[in-house]
Amino acid sequence: MTLLKNELRRMTENTMHIGLDDTDSVRKGCTTYVAALLVEKLEGLGARFIDYPNLIRLNPNVPWKTRGNGALCLRIRYNENVDNRIKDIVMSTVENCSDLDSEGTEPGVVFFRGPKIPSEVGAFAKKTISQVVSLKDAVRLVNKFGAEAVGFKSGRGIIGSLAAVGETLQGDCTYEILAYRNPENCGSKRRVDEASIFEMDRASAPYTFNNVDLEKNRVIITPRGPDPILLGVRGETAEIVKKAFDMIKSFEPVERWMIFRTNQGTDAHLRPVKSISQMVPYSSVIVRGKVYAGPRIVPTRHVIFSISDQTGQVDCAAYEPTGNLRRVARELIVGDVVRVYGAVRVSTRRRPLTVNLEKIRVLELAEKMAVQNPTCSICGKRLKSMGKDKGFKCEKCGSLYRDLEKVETRLERALKKGLYIAATRSQRHLTKPFRRYGMEKHHVTIKEPTGVWHSP
Repeated sequence: MTLLKNELRRMTENTMHIGLDDTDSVRKGCTTYVAALLVEKLEGLGARFIDYPNLIRLNPNVPWKTRGNGALCLRIRYNENVDNRIKDIVMSTVENCSDLDSEGTEPGVVFFRGPKIPSEVGAFAKKTISQVVSLKDAVRLVNKFGAEAVGFKSGRGIIGSLAAVGETLQGDCTYEILAYRNPENCGSKRRVDEASIFEMDRASAPYTFNNVDLEKNRVIITPRGPDPILLGVRGETAEIVKKAFDMIKSFEPVERWMIFRTNQGTDAHLRPVKSISQMVPYSSVIVRGKVYAGPRIVPTRHVIFSISDQTGQVDCAAYEPTGNLRRVARELIVGDVVRVYGAVRVSTRRRPLTVNLEKIRVLELAEKMAVQNPTCSICGKRLKSMGKDKGFKCEKCGSLYRDLEKVETRLERALKKGLYIAATRSQRHLTKPFRRYGMEKHHVTIKEPTGVWHSP
């Protein structure tokens, strides 16, 4: 009888996907917090969540992005008689929680009804994660599929809102639990027991990632800005991030917490291009090339080198915070073959594009040669030149060599083939860290929440 009642209820329910974006500013706010508030309010109307709230990180290279460039989607089933109440609650919450007085905060909301997301909307989402798309394209799709979109000011947030609706995370995905602060604590330093975070990282490895920067011995799950997030733990399952969160000791109260399903740590933004000439500004690419100009150090210790293929050349930049990646860049020489991963930025008129590196895969190593003095045939020590055309002398045994010449010697390379990734502290939300390689998951349906996935 219970099963029959559940089936009848599902038959009378409608499905809605609610996309949110661009509610925060550098001064305050957080779109994930707006989503957390809405979960509580929508459950109060009897809505049933058919997926964890989706946190979709969009293209990290667009100049007008918010701090983390994250958009949200809430996927629910609900009774038709509360349709208008749902829309009213969503719009009033977004309006009240958005920093509308801040220049650049331009929220958008999308209401998309129906159990299936059209493939065209899914393709739009993929493009929004890796490239630049227009508001015109977003509005065209909203109208084509009978959705509703509401924008504040210019309405640019409609782009991210529709992208969050379209990205159903059917490929690789991860989870993040976010804990929020009491309002009176926002703007002050986060008060957590850092030792408990290092212990959590050890205990939950390899199923959580990017909790701490071991190179600098620093916690990186606590933001530094005025937003309401106290901390966030990312991992492979909802269960593991909740378990990891419970290991952390906080010295301030947690107002609420929620688990999100997300594309973080999946390299979802990186797209292979066949040649350097196909790269476009503000995209995130994977491209192969041969080093044709060796590394040079620029002010503040950034390392720049250049690669080429049959279609052109491009500079590649490893910035100081990337840590080990910068060291690897310094070891490259002309002739090495590499695959570079990173953001395409507009640079100078002479070299219009630069790849800001997130990863380097060394594919082939060129021979490193050096011209050196010959060695002594008696004791094997490297000889010392006595001057131009005067020969060489062994300082150890005193032997003289009048007719020897300098010799070309192959030097051992310190650099090895393989994949190198920027230091944890400089990795983007979307960058897949070493800990996740081999952990990739492939879903074919949305993931209905199980267990306790948000605070009571």
